[in-house]
Amino acid sequence: MATPRSKAAADTGLRILICRPEPEASRLAEAICSAGHTPLKLPLMERQPLPETPEQRALIQDLDLFHHIIAVSPYAARRLLERIDPWWPQFPTGIHWYGIGKATAAVLADAGLTPVSPARGWTSEALLEAPELADLQHQRALIARGDQGRELLRETLQERGARVTVLPLYRRRCPEYAPEQLRELLGDAPPDAIIALSGETLNNLIALGENNVHNIYNALLVVPASRVAKQAREAGFRRVLVPDGLDPPALISSIEQGPHPDPGDTK
Repeated sequence: MATPRSKAAADTGLRILICRPEPEASRLAEAICSAGHTPLKLPLMERQPLPETPEQRALIQDLDLFHHIIAVSPYAARRLLERIDPWWPQFPTGIHWYGIGKATAAVLADAGLTPVSPARGWTSEALLEAPELADLQHQRALIARGDQGRELLRETLQERGARVTVLPLYRRRCPEYAPEQLRELLGDAPPDAIIALSGETLNNLIALGENNVHNIYNALLVVPASRVAKQAREAGFRRVLVPDGLDPPALISSIEQGPHPDPGDTK
C-alpha cells in the first residue's frame, strides 16, 4: 500500500538519487538537503563543449540572416551566448529567440534577450505550439543543441517551411562508475526516489541498474515528460512521476507528494 511522501519526509526524510549532470546536480543537491532530505549525486551524463569550426564561426557571423534561434537547454543557451559574444557586441535585431523551458529562457533573458518559451511544459512539443513557429515559409531557423538529440524539432520546423540549421555545441557521454563507487554511494539500500530528466539519462540508468545490487526499479522515478515515462514503465519501473516543474522546488514537492512504497513492498 502506498503512503503520501509528505508523511515519509516528515518522519525521516528521503534518499534521493540525482542523475543530472554538473553543475545542476550540485545545485539540486543543495535544495534537497535544505528540504530535509538526503541527496545522492550520481551524474549519468557529462557534457563536453565542442571546438568551434570555421564553418560554425561563419554561421555565427551571419547570425542576422536567421529569423528564429532556438536553444534546447540552459547549457545550450550558455554555450551559444559564448559563441556569439566575440562577434556581436549587440544582438542583431529582428530575430525571434526561444528557450525550451523557462530555465533555458531565463539564460537568454539574463543576456538581455526577450525569448519565447512554452506557456506550459518544457518539451519540444510544447515549444512547437508557439504561434511564432506556426508558419515558417521562406524563413531560416537555427537550433543550438548537442551533437546528438531528438530530431522532432528540426523535422517539424522543416515541415512548416523553414530552412533549419543545427548548431552542435557539445557532446554528451555517460561517466563510468566502478562497483565500489556505487556501493559507497548507495550503501545498503536503494534510494527512495531517482531524478532522471532526459531519455538519454534514463537509458544510462537502466544500463547501470543491470550491474547494481540494489533494485532501482522499486524507487520513485522522476522523468521530464510523458514519452520518457512510457519508456521507463516499459523498462520495468513501477512508480514513475512527471513533476509539476523541473526547478528544484517543483521537483522536491512532486517527490514529497508522490507515492511512497512500503518498506516491505519489493514485488
